[in-house]
Amino acid sequence: MAGHSQWANRKHRKARQDAKKGKIYSKMARKIAVAARSGGGDPDTNTELSTVIDEARSMGVPNDNIERAIKRGTGEMEGVRLEEFQYEGYAPGGVALLLEIVSDNRNRTASELRHLFSKHGGNLGESGCVAWMFTRRGRISIEGEDLDEDELFLAAAEGGAEDLNDLNGGFEVITPSSDVFRVREALAETGYTVKSTGFTYLTDNYIRIEGREAEKLIKFLDALEDHDDIQEVFGNFDISEEDLEKYVN
Repeated sequence: MAGHSQWANRKHRKARQDAKKGKIYSKMARKIAVAARSGGGDPDTNTELSTVIDEARSMGVPNDNIERAIKRGTGEMEGVRLEEFQYEGYAPGGVALLLEIVSDNRNRTASELRHLFSKHGGNLGESGCVAWMFTRRGRISIEGEDLDEDELFLAAAEGGAEDLNDLNGGFEVITPSSDVFRVREALAETGYTVKSTGFTYLTDNYIRIEGREAEKLIKFLDALEDHDDIQEVFGNFDISEEDLEKYVN
């Protein structure tokens, strides 16, 4: 399935989430504030905000944190002014990386990212150097361990979905970015439990990274995800389950 490797490789991030809840809460608060500032604080009329709130709740972010972030975004509470943008570059082994950023200081973030890329043997690139490899897609997380994969795929495909990935205890439905909300509603009406809705970037070409190179890449990804301004890291890498289990802390 298209994107299967990318979803499998997200496990290295999930394995560390419980130990980093405070950082996750902070990052999600930034995303919520940006969405509320750009489209208003009502999730019923701001689909981007609704999507980010769903994602935050799926990660266990408390409602009080969500409400405060919305108020900061709409100006009801004081806070720093944040902006959302992307950076692109290469990790060792020629792996292309696309980074989603939320920051209050673009110059500071750029300087810190250059240092991280250099430290781990990568290169921070110019705008557009790798973005052409990736396509924005919608993703819908479905809860349930005993779901029939074929039935779920048929229901999702009728709504316009493109792909389905088994995540061991649930499924990720992949859709065109413009159809994600329509597919979500169709699945909910069919009786499926939607855990979260969001967006991702996928590519058709993955680079297999193994052994010590996989260890270096995982350490680099962990360092990037530890950075407060980096919301999400997308890459065209494929790491085996064996190497993930061996090198993920």
